Amino acid sequence: MGGNGSGGIQAGKRPNAQLGSWFVRSGWSRGELARQVNRRARRLGAHHISTDTSRVRRWLDGEQPREPIPRILSDLFSERFGSVVAVEDLGLRPSSPSPGQSGIDLPWAGPQTVELISEFTRSDLMLARRGFLGTSLSLAAGPALVEPLQRWLVPTPARTPDLVAFIPAQARERRASRLSGPELELLEATTVMFRQWDAQCGGGLRRKAVVGQLHEVTELLQESQSAAVEKRLFKVAAELAELAGWMSYDVGLQPTAQKYFVLALHAAKEAADKPLGSYILSDMGRQMIHLGRPEDALELIHLAQYGSRDCATARTQAMLHAVEARAYANMGDPGKCKRAVRMAEATFEEAGEDENDPDWIRFFSEAELNGETAHSYCDLAHVSGRSPAYASMAEPAMSRAVELFREDEVHQRSYALNLIGMARVHLLQKEPALSAEPAQKALAMAGKMRSERVNTRLRKTVDMAAREYADVVEIADLAAQLFQDLPESANAVSEAV
Repeated sequence: MGGNGSGGIQAGKRPNAQLGSWFVRSGWSRGELARQVNRRARRLGAHHISTDTSRVRRWLDGEQPREPIPRILSDLFSERFGSVVAVEDLGLRPSSPSPGQSGIDLPWAGPQTVELISEFTRSDLMLARRGFLGTSLSLAAGPALVEPLQRWLVPTPARTPDLVAFIPAQARERRASRLSGPELELLEATTVMFRQWDAQCGGGLRRKAVVGQLHEVTELLQESQSAAVEKRLFKVAAELAELAGWMSYDVGLQPTAQKYFVLALHAAKEAADKPLGSYILSDMGRQMIHLGRPEDALELIHLAQYGSRDCATARTQAMLHAVEARAYANMGDPGKCKRAVRMAEATFEEAGEDENDPDWIRFFSEAELNGETAHSYCDLAHVSGRSPAYASMAEPAMSRAVELFREDEVHQRSYALNLIGMARVHLLQKEPALSAEPAQKALAMAGKMRSERVNTRLRKTVDMAAREYADVVEIADLAAQLFQDLPESANAVSEAV
């Protein structure tokens, strides 16, 4: 009688008035709510859930259902009313999320990957307000993050030739269509264009467009395609999901970004593209460094390096070594950091103009390499008590990065971030007046892009300068200009969500 995994803890005989109120306003019957819960549970891979009308009645009477039911009910009512309906609003008890509930430990199978991406993008487009997605998802870290991702390397068992076999028979006729070669090439070109826009304008300006395009690709994956076209579509889906994750990260939507990265990794596995998978893992590593978990970042990078050791281009391998150096720097290990920097530089020299480099790694230029090297040494300086020695090591690489990015019309966000990095170097070298000029340039650029990462890093750098050198005219003027042009209350993600 609907007790297969959807039961819960009896909270006494007092009815759940909060859940009852939302239920009445929804206009759903008990049977309709039960069907929606079961449908959502199957999409999440929780096939043990089997809810019926009597179970819904018990919830209304005060029974506390076990996870993932509270989260499912929260999602369903939120979508119904177009606003956030938290678990607590339903009179239900939130519980500590398991790896599966945090969106990490997902099934490694094509049909489920398509369903999960489709569902998440649809929810994102409908309810993507910073307050909703930021609280309805939870960030995973440590073993709960790393261990499920290790299955990226496990061979996928043979499956049904195409996804249409998993579509209900009555829906197959309308789903049966074939994507033409020119249409697929246009999709791939659009992904390249989105990537350029992100580099130029920041993640906030086109994030919804990328999420919408990703949702459209999942619809194509649910149609009947040849095996070769399906594989290319999975690659497009992986690249778009990675970009949606990176843009979410850039505007400060950290749990959303992590979920997209995980979904991107799953799609890359379906596309049998290990180098792309390693790139996605490097994004997750960068995010963990940003969140103050360099040990997690290092594990993710080592997983990426091992998984792509025999197939990634030299440019991709150099990028992985550079992120590895950042992880070691933030762990306070100068020896391993320097060794990773040397490996990045040596491997990059082998890259040249490799025509086999996919578009997603072409951002890793000489400018980017120098920027990563300089940021590693800056991070080492901070971890080591603001060591002037490491600041001196960072200066030539940061200067070179700024010089090269100045001539790059596409990677404007990277230019801004390295200008801020140059300001940090001067502060570490106790040269406040010199730090003001690159910071001023970065401030002028920040107003032309939508990147919370740029804004936050700039605010932190100027705040540090103002605390230590408030009596320096250039710093006082910079702080005043920042307060005027980039107020803390500015809604940096208004276009992102």
